[in-house]
Amino acid sequence: MTTPWGELSLARFPEDPRDRLRAWDASDEYLLRHLADQDVAPAGTVVVLGDRWGALVTALAAHAPVQITDSYLAQEATRANLARNGIQPGTVSLLTTQDVPPERIDVLLVRVPKSLALLEDQLLRLAPAVHEGTVVVGTGMVKEIHTSTLDLFERILGPTRTSLAVKKARLIFCTPDPSLERPANPWPYSYRLSEGIGPVSGGTVVNHAGVFCADRLDIGTRFFLAHLPRTRGERRVVDLGCGNGVVGTAVALADPAAEVLFVDESFQAVASAEATYQANGVPGHAEFRVGDGLAGVPSGSVDLVLNNPPFHSHQATTDATAWRMFTGARRALRPGGELWVIGNRHLGYHVKLRRLFGNSELVASDPKFVVLKAVKR
Repeated sequence: MTTPWGELSLARFPEDPRDRLRAWDASDEYLLRHLADQDVAPAGTVVVLGDRWGALVTALAAHAPVQITDSYLAQEATRANLARNGIQPGTVSLLTTQDVPPERIDVLLVRVPKSLALLEDQLLRLAPAVHEGTVVVGTGMVKEIHTSTLDLFERILGPTRTSLAVKKARLIFCTPDPSLERPANPWPYSYRLSEGIGPVSGGTVVNHAGVFCADRLDIGTRFFLAHLPRTRGERRVVDLGCGNGVVGTAVALADPAAEVLFVDESFQAVASAEATYQANGVPGHAEFRVGDGLAGVPSGSVDLVLNNPPFHSHQATTDATAWRMFTGARRALRPGGELWVIGNRHLGYHVKLRRLFGNSELVASDPKFVVLKAVKR
């Protein structure tokens, strides 16, 4: 990436030489160019919210910025990109969306997230640290910035306007108003489940901001809950890409002897899964882990993996994440262990499962979804 201060070598995480997606886009370039052109020399505490792959904090490393992200993969990419460009560890402070933010923020740079709820939650969390002199600049692609996005900045921080579009990217300029009466933070959000969906019927779901389908049970998960495998005994089960953890919680309620591992790359998701698990008073044992899929889980140590893989990476449609999840599941499963997957019919996951496992069985289907099972031989 070419910046006003020189060239940077950047990559996504995990690195894949076949992946043609860049670790930055035009909105990152636009923001950095604006800071240089307007001679906005970041001073004091610089916070970068939602930096996708560490491009912004790597470019601004001389100002010792604080990065706040919901993504484990983005955090790991940042570490790798800082090292790749010869920047010493500790130069950039790496925080998650679940961590306590800095007490004072002098420059706030916001890479607009896909989730409006996550933006709302984070702006409300950061607002007390913003003062009248704080420089606030947001950035995103035109298709990511809506009237509702600007309304959030206006309602939580102060008067807001936007720039002209350049290369389909736009900047957001916000003038903080400390006297503004901000709304209460509605996150995390809880709701009760309906009856007729298995062991978790009538239970409670807790969602932190940014977790998929935060205000209701999505139809794919509802279908999966109706067709989960029955586990008995001391089996090790993984809810892979756990989201709010309702699937793993259902397994734990049905089989208290099972040991359930909840895994997601989203810090918000894993916090939601743990809160959902605790809210339902599950008597069994569980582990909650933020990470890159099943990396770090010993080979041949798992009996069952349950997975609803995403098929988007930010704005890009890709099957790379699903493929890595399936590959990781095959490695982690014991012989005879099973991977159960739910997905949209059109995604053709059965082809990938047959290629990896040598088998794929259709467990259930409806006009939109399929539940598939693959067994490690």
